[in-house]
Amino acid sequence: MADPTSPDPAALPAPPVAPVRPILREHHGDVVQDPYEWLRDGEDPDVVGYLEAENDYAQARTTHLEPLRRSIFQEIKSRVKESDLSVPVASGPWWYYSRTVEGQQYAVSARSPRVSGEARPETDGGPVAGEQVIVDSNVEAGENEFFALGALTVSRDHTRVAFAVDTAGDERFDVVVRDIETGEVLDDSVRGIGYGCEFDASGEYLFYLRVDDAWRPHELWRHRVGRDPAEDVLLHRETDERFWMGLDTSRDERWLIVGLGTKTTTEVRLLPAEDPLGALRVVAPRREGVEYDVEPCHDRLVIVHTADNPEGDLAWAPLEATSHEQWVPWLNSTPGERFLGTDAFADAVVLSLRAEGQTALRVIPRDDTAVGGFGTPWAVQVDAPVRTLGLGSNLEYAATALQIVVESFVTPHTVLELDLATRERTLLKQQSVLGDFDPAHYAESRLWASAPDGTSVPISVVHRADLVPDGSHPAVVTAYGAYEVSSDPYFSVARLSLIDRGVVYAVAHVRGGGEMGRHWYDHGKLLDKPHSFTDTLACADALIAAGWGDPARMALEGGSAGGLLVGAVVNLDPARWRVVHAAVPFVDALTTMLRPDLPLTVGEWEEWGNPLADPEVYACMRGYTPYENLSAQGYPAILATTSLNDTRVFFTEPAKWVARLRATVTNDPATRPILLRTEMVAGHGGRSGRYAAWEQIAWEWAFVLDQLGVGPQTKEQS
Repeated sequence: MADPTSPDPAALPAPPVAPVRPILREHHGDVVQDPYEWLRDGEDPDVVGYLEAENDYAQARTTHLEPLRRSIFQEIKSRVKESDLSVPVASGPWWYYSRTVEGQQYAVSARSPRVSGEARPETDGGPVAGEQVIVDSNVEAGENEFFALGALTVSRDHTRVAFAVDTAGDERFDVVVRDIETGEVLDDSVRGIGYGCEFDASGEYLFYLRVDDAWRPHELWRHRVGRDPAEDVLLHRETDERFWMGLDTSRDERWLIVGLGTKTTTEVRLLPAEDPLGALRVVAPRREGVEYDVEPCHDRLVIVHTADNPEGDLAWAPLEATSHEQWVPWLNSTPGERFLGTDAFADAVVLSLRAEGQTALRVIPRDDTAVGGFGTPWAVQVDAPVRTLGLGSNLEYAATALQIVVESFVTPHTVLELDLATRERTLLKQQSVLGDFDPAHYAESRLWASAPDGTSVPISVVHRADLVPDGSHPAVVTAYGAYEVSSDPYFSVARLSLIDRGVVYAVAHVRGGGEMGRHWYDHGKLLDKPHSFTDTLACADALIAAGWGDPARMALEGGSAGGLLVGAVVNLDPARWRVVHAAVPFVDALTTMLRPDLPLTVGEWEEWGNPLADPEVYACMRGYTPYENLSAQGYPAILATTSLNDTRVFFTEPAKWVARLRATVTNDPATRPILLRTEMVAGHGGRSGRYAAWEQIAWEWAFVLDQLGVGPQTKEQS
């Protein structure tokens, strides 16, 4: 293997050294001295100074990679059609879509008139006749370094838009209500809300969520547009700290839907959109351990629930239902299936599910002649053996043809129109990939690893088609394994810059995710969380055994809860990996779970356990939390990335981890550096704006590629 490029070691700056300021922690008889807990206050000049010093060191230590970074950025940019248009979606008298413009960071939300008999507007990215801009995020962002929309909703009569803006990355949003036709601002007085806001049927009232000090959406408020927020009415306050609140409207626009949920228990409340001053109605009171999801469907409620089966069943209930005793069984999931949710239309209900580890759609057609008013379900068929299938954007309840989306590691994002009556599929748009991209130049497959307890764990693999499994290839393994989130195949233009250089890219579908169903999640959480880590190592071993990974050139990446996985896996076997990228990593999990005063902690106890109350949970977490299990030996090169304003995983965690890594492990900083890079104005997802995001990706991947001994060579040069 080629050695990583590096300047003269004598010219390298010394890495920052964080001061040691011990803080004692004692729980269940275990006394721990934490030397770096002081790195918590993002407004403390000492903390900010340390983060800036780390940024300076990371930049200086990687100056030699600037040409590679520029190359990767240009590769991404050259493959993207920068002026483009999403597939327009019909709603009332308009086609709604978003478009991008070359040179602009953010998308523009817009619409054009929908004329009877005229075709859907073309999606080649050019001007659209009669276009009205709804929200131009480039204008709204102004000179701010960060910008994100937390909501964008149009009133039922299509005259008003409400959108919510975050310019710090802390997921607190300010709302603007605007007349679409004239651009007049009707209201900008509602500030500091959580995700989501919705109009009533008249567009005169706006419903929104407030968050508490733990960043938990816990209050539903009603605001009359144009009035003083001091007059706003609190409709519901959720006092159980485990429950989060969500807000939506039904597709038929008749109902406001308020969802309340923990990781294992849910409750849904409805309010008629025509009666904004009315009271919320509970569909079924919460029952501990039972999750249910409600979709209003004309004369009934369609409900996916876990009352009798953790993998989910389908039921229906009267529209006015107030108890689970009114639920009528409809369809049961079969072995290998996991029911996820439904979307209701006038002519059909579409069930989203997982089957044999992959996403699937099942259409249940309305049939007034059949018992119960619905006919025999049928599966939506797609050709790709390894793929992600789901519903696209479908705004109209009366739609007779639906947008569905298919993509994979080698198949660009593809939007098809599915005729519900004939089952025919029509291609509407496939993501443009410029240059010489050809799916035939790449290959994707699925391998299986055997975990230490004998469980078979799936691995998705993608690489250049001309590679053979001879054990010589650098490989990047990525994993997440938490919250029942599935790491399903998706197409990435940016990922091509890795694959074209001969890197094998693998996704380890470890327990804790939802790929194989609810049981897959249950066996990777709480006291079973270590399965996620040993599964990942088993996947790396299987990749090597199959000839798709060079044991000396293995990289591991993961973000957020996947960053916890990265840290724990590296502690278990640091020699397995050459380089690691941990993005916004949850590496100090035990400290966080011991602090119910911190954002998100109480609600997370159902995922990780409550180490405050349970000594067994404490011991389990104490045994795997990355920050507290480092050892004095050689570790991989490590890049930790974070954001100062991240409210989900505080910058404190990677900052403490890096400080302790440097003080503990035996790495030579000239060949296996440990770096911390903090975005000083960003959130959990990193930098905003597409060009800024590409620059961030290029920076991170240049570091990984360099450590793998892969330089500027591309497939054209190989």
